[in-house]
Amino acid sequence: MRTALMILLGLVIGIIGTVNVMNVLSERNPMPKAVMHTLGHHMGALKSALENKQCDATKIQHHLARLESTATDITPVFGTEVADFTDHAHQLQDHLQQAVQAAPTTCAALAAVVKPVGESCKSCHDKYR
Repeated sequence: MRTALMILLGLVIGIIGTVNVMNVLSERNPMPKAVMHTLGHHMGALKSALENKQCDATKIQHHLARLESTATDITPVFGTEVADFTDHAHQLQDHLQQAVQAAPTTCAALAAVVKPVGESCKSCHDKYR
């Protein structure tokens, strides 16, 4: 009985240790999460501007430029060469480049350029998140 209890205790301790090690290993590269948080912050700021009808052209351009810049980091940061994933990333970059070039100054113009960007984000998240 005592032996069985010790074996069971050893297994439980081993499982707990394995879970802890796996959590540490999965968190060793914070960059993918950081890139997604940065993109989320800027998209959130643009959506908030739309909701509040406070579409300042300077702020819009700042957030769009930051989104475009950060989107170029997606493929190298995630370190994958899966063609479909890189296609999604390039599609997002293309939509953001078009948005920056459009230089929206009104809420209606911002809504028009943000829609394809949001759709690009959603299509990738639906498949890979």
